Amino acid sequence: MMTIREYKRAESLEEAWQLNQKKPNRILGGMIWLKMETINVGTAIDLSGLGLDTIEENEEGFSIGAMVTLRQLEQHPGLAAYTHGAMRETVRHIVGVQLRNLATVGGSIYSRFGFSDVLTMFLAMDCDVELYKGGILPLHEYAQRPYDRDVLVRLIVKKTPMQLYYQSVRNSQTDIPVLTCAAARLETGDYRIAIGARPLRAVRFELPAEPALAAEQLAAQFAESIKAQIVTGSNMRGSAEYRRHLAGVLTKRAVLELEQRKMQEEK
Repeated sequence: MMTIREYKRAESLEEAWQLNQKKPNRILGGMIWLKMETINVGTAIDLSGLGLDTIEENEEGFSIGAMVTLRQLEQHPGLAAYTHGAMRETVRHIVGVQLRNLATVGGSIYSRFGFSDVLTMFLAMDCDVELYKGGILPLHEYAQRPYDRDVLVRLIVKKTPMQLYYQSVRNSQTDIPVLTCAAARLETGDYRIAIGARPLRAVRFELPAEPALAAEQLAAQFAESIKAQIVTGSNMRGSAEYRRHLAGVLTKRAVLELEQRKMQEEK
């Protein structure tokens, strides 16, 4: 159970940052997972009045505010087109529409939950985070950092030419995932594979192009490479060995899918 002593709707990022420097205070976000903790919150900080709930698109990319909901990600036509439907696939299993209308991008990325579909997907993309004091830095660096008391303002996604594919394994349709996998094939033929729900934080692997290999060989080689490198753990949803096996299976499926798309484009 969470107990809140005071509530404050921040009027500026500076005010939100100042309030967040005190250890008992918390930024609310969508308050989906936060309310499940047993904590005493001094001041609950609400960012909903700061205009961070929009997705802005231009020729270079997307600016996604921290208060954008997962439902907005799911329904945004620009993200759907750029990711070839992968963004919708990323969030559609997350409980239900009611929850996705509340859960925020900022909450998902800041918390860096091991089970986060959202973090896994954005890791495969060319994505930066903007912090109020810390400035702009690559998401894959931020994802490995320890928690701090800075304020996450937005995600910045560059429209780097790439093909994207997302998949997850769940024990039931809307359960927390057993393993997640996002794959990107760059124009150079290089691959970027992000694996989450290990059940540790999602991690990213860079795999160089192998133009001499057929699709099946390439998929098998990359699958073995991921299995050899990845660190997995066990919990109630699956064992470390099972997750390592799944990492290879999902990597192989993703590479075969993206190689198939490339061949179709070349016809």
